Amino acid sequence: MDLTIGPIAFFWTAETVSDFYRRMATTPARRVVIGEWVCSKRLPFWQQEIPGAIETLLAAGKEVALSTLALITLKRERRQTEELFGAGLPVEIADLGALKHLPEGAAFQVGPTVNVYNEGTLEWLARKGATRICLPPELPLASVEVLARAGAAAGVAIEVWGHGRAPLAISGRCYHARLHDRAKDSCLFVCGEDPDGREVQTLDGHDFLTVNGVQTMGHAHTTVAGQIAELVQAGVVSLRLSPQAGDFAGVVDVYHHLTEGMPAPGALAQLRARMPGARFADGFLAGAPGLRGAG
Repeated sequence: MDLTIGPIAFFWTAETVSDFYRRMATTPARRVVIGEWVCSKRLPFWQQEIPGAIETLLAAGKEVALSTLALITLKRERRQTEELFGAGLPVEIADLGALKHLPEGAAFQVGPTVNVYNEGTLEWLARKGATRICLPPELPLASVEVLARAGAAAGVAIEVWGHGRAPLAISGRCYHARLHDRAKDSCLFVCGEDPDGREVQTLDGHDFLTVNGVQTMGHAHTTVAGQIAELVQAGVVSLRLSPQAGDFAGVVDVYHHLTEGMPAPGALAQLRARMPGARFADGFLAGAPGLRGAG
């Protein structure tokens, strides 16, 4: 089992993005998915860093793929998606609408925001040219096992969401802007004030979700740190680690050690040391509520 670093979900400065990928080049992750995943309005602020980041990652021996948006709606977003397929790198689709722009016979990868819940969907994507699929984070282990077997039969590598706030929904509206009494078109990029998203509580004060611009995420950080052996046995070939602020290189190291056989209780202690104050959850794979506490 190896490690994949997913696209950055949050709105970081260009300098932060550049520094992040320089650090990721030195980690034991095998591949990196790069690109604007959530809101196309953010892209102009950091897209000039993408060529240099790709060069650095490739020079370090990483596999690199480009991500589409998770919700493609505007004409310029469709044009940007089409341009991705001509960039000469593998493309990971985060929205089935991206397939409209897929060149005839081209291979592609599939991200966790595409609902691959059964063998029929997986086999259909394989026939279209999918070579790798990161499954949605809410699937239980029994479903992961079925899809891993189907993926092996179809020649499709199967990843699972290994670490990070789970992407639960994407919207045409921006709650982050609404929270500050702004319209989406005049948001002033307020989401940049929350480099790991804005945590949301229920009316009675319980931790609930995280908002990230137009994206809704889980409040806790989903982790499979205690379920690595079961995932390996199921046939999963890679863990998806979702970027966050702070010592993310240290987080990658923890999961690398896990794939090398480090005991899970030790891993959770190390994750907590690298992410002070963070809450971890692991319910999805067990078929329990996703917010069930880990460890």
